[in-house]
Amino acid sequence: MTPTNLYLFEDRRARRWAPFSLTRPAGELLFGCLTLRERAEQIFGMECQGHLSRHALVGFDEPDSAVAISLDDVSEDTTRIMISSRAVPDFQEVEVPTEPAWIMVNGIPAGWVLPPGTELPSELSLRDPSINPGYSKTLELKGEMIEHPWNLLARNPARIQTDIEMLWPQHSVPDGSILIGDGPVSLGSGAEVEPGIVFDTRQGPIRLAENTRVEGPARLTGPLFIGPKSVIHGGRVGTSSIGAVCRIHGEVSNSVFIGFSNKSHSGYIGHSLVGRWVNLGAFTTNSDLKNNYGPVRVWTPEGHFDTGQMKVGCFLGDHVKTGIGMTLNTGTVVGAGSNLFGNVMPPSKVPAFSWGSGDHLARYRLTEFLATAKQVMARRKIELTPGVIKILVKAWERTAERLAE
Repeated sequence: MTPTNLYLFEDRRARRWAPFSLTRPAGELLFGCLTLRERAEQIFGMECQGHLSRHALVGFDEPDSAVAISLDDVSEDTTRIMISSRAVPDFQEVEVPTEPAWIMVNGIPAGWVLPPGTELPSELSLRDPSINPGYSKTLELKGEMIEHPWNLLARNPARIQTDIEMLWPQHSVPDGSILIGDGPVSLGSGAEVEPGIVFDTRQGPIRLAENTRVEGPARLTGPLFIGPKSVIHGGRVGTSSIGAVCRIHGEVSNSVFIGFSNKSHSGYIGHSLVGRWVNLGAFTTNSDLKNNYGPVRVWTPEGHFDTGQMKVGCFLGDHVKTGIGMTLNTGTVVGAGSNLFGNVMPPSKVPAFSWGSGDHLARYRLTEFLATAKQVMARRKIELTPGVIKILVKAWERTAERLAE
């Protein structure tokens, strides 16, 4: 039997998912209880061999993630499944065709199945998979395609619910806890929950992954996913996805923390997408609702975009830091590597590697940024790898005079 390899690729839209696409492949963003890559791996039953992304991301080798590669690195003597990072297939049985096939997700072109000897897609096709390859076979998958980063937030609660129901259907309420509602509570091995924690499952289930810890007093509201080795230091946390090795306290609502980020103090984060290695100072708070209750506009590399949504918080790139008492306006986009402090609200679009308060933003010196990043990651026993260092240096150089892409 011919071996099969799985690859994720980023089309033109995914490559512009600011501020995250500057420093990581889109497939490593968390949606529901899985990253987009992990979801593809679940559906196809195999490990992803790499991300086909922007050339600037080739060499990305973050621990516990798939590497970023170029087309030249794709195996030629295997069957290759190449699917868009924006694709979110539902859980389903998949029979991989033995002949070249166009992959469709909910009727939208999303990739290809390429048996040995089949020519790889061009760079143009990777950017626009709707270009008809001329294949007679189509692999139809149920699911959805994510258009914008804020869609990851709006659709996250339903995705959490489906993931828990399919992956962890067992129900196990910790002794001494208070359960409200009849939704399931799922505990991974080694999860610790102090007595008196409130589990509110009226709106959806709750999953505490392996080796999580919840300290009181705390109220957890479903749908909710807490990733491996994360700690809830009390507060109200609900309708959110918290990735691995996060520290959370205060109030978090309808948000996604990709992983390895800290919000260890009081403050409110709502309807927000938070990258890796973010540290939010005490009382950092964002707005997620305009005073006139109108739709929120968000900056993108193509200009400001009307999300059509009433509630949208902020988008914080990797390695963002905020000082004590920081406030962030509705729809704020903060580029990777930024360090914001002071009691003045920053602009709604903050360039990558910014340093300062309010509108008075300077460039974060590269050597100092990298030294801090290494120190922060070492505290979690994670190495800042040469591949990631190279990508961060490129990102710093590319964004010297403009907002993060």
